[in-house]
Amino acid sequence: MIAGGHYLRLRAKRFADRRYSGMNLGKALVLTISDTAAAGKREDLSGPEARRLLTETGFDVVGIEILPDERGAIESRLRRASQEDFRLVVTSGGTGLSPRDVTPEATLAIIDRNVPGIAEMMRVESLKATPRAALSRAVSGIRQSTLIINLPGSVKGVRECLTAVRPILAHAMDVLGQSSLGCGET
Repeated sequence: MIAGGHYLRLRAKRFADRRYSGMNLGKALVLTISDTAAAGKREDLSGPEARRLLTETGFDVVGIEILPDERGAIESRLRRASQEDFRLVVTSGGTGLSPRDVTPEATLAIIDRNVPGIAEMMRVESLKATPRAALSRAVSGIRQSTLIINLPGSVKGVRECLTAVRPILAHAMDVLGQSSLGCGET
């Protein structure tokens, strides 16, 4: 017999796997933000996990890029990504309290519109696993027709946060791809 919570998670995963298979949600980019990974002093593990989850969800993940915790470099790459027609960009890392954690500031500087519900959804889900999730400063927003989501820098955090928002990503891509859509009409 499977414990209640575990059983429900297994059912949700099976449903999600069926629901997302075969979808093509567009081009995505993963940016790992880490001084140590950018310097080659540690292997990037969170980027590949984000790629795996996004690919399962139906995105064509074009690449994983590693950037240092430099606000100007992050802003520049996010701007270029929206010009390169990426539908989704996820960042991993730089969302904590360290003085070098500047990913949210870089994201806020270049987005046209904030989407606070995505970051709230991720924090709510992560708080179920650890109270430290309250320390996340992750943000999410739109630049042109690109959705940008900040994720934590850990594999576990990436998994928790992307699993939390996975059910809304297809609809987000649909809405972003249309010039005018009444959400109540679909």
